[in-house]
Amino acid sequence: MRMLLIFVAVKHNGTTMIKQYFSLSLLLILMLSHSLIKAQEINQMMMDTLRKRPVLIDFVDRDGLQTGEFAESYATEYADYQVDQSIADQLKTVMTGVEVTIVLGSWCGDSKEQLPRFLRLMDAIGFPEDNLVMIAVGSDKKARTIDAGIYAVQKVPTFIFYRMGKELGRIIETPRVSLEADMLRILKRPAHPDDLD
Repeated sequence: MRMLLIFVAVKHNGTTMIKQYFSLSLLLILMLSHSLIKAQEINQMMMDTLRKRPVLIDFVDRDGLQTGEFAESYATEYADYQVDQSIADQLKTVMTGVEVTIVLGSWCGDSKEQLPRFLRLMDAIGFPEDNLVMIAVGSDKKARTIDAGIYAVQKVPTFIFYRMGKELGRIIETPRVSLEADMLRILKRPAHPDDLD
């Protein structure tokens, strides 16, 4: 969000002082309009022609995952997942600068299982929500308004880990060992893509 700054030069005792004034009403309007636009962009549904039912599409957040057919599995998997705290503590030390993109299918059993578990882990390590992007695709692995093809996803969910814009690795569908162990392996190695199948 952009803020409008008004600079005013004021002559005071022979010196010029620069004062910054925020246009509070304009700032509030910008914040409100940004929120309304953002609300329209996320958690959208579309009819999946292959599955013949509505699915989440494009950008989603936790609210979207806690509605519709995803809601029951989200609640159960999130509540039941036991985070390995010893690995979670190690993850906290390597998460600086990490960003995660998740490509998921709200219709997919693996997404319904792994995504709530992943979010439980992220909460346990205090991962900033701003560093997480979730993109829902239809059964054709395409989104409606987002070019999901740039992620070259074959299976969902795919968890893609980045640091400073460079892909570090992926967890595809289900982890090899556990979400924690696979993440730690990805984040501790040098920055070279090495998919985990």
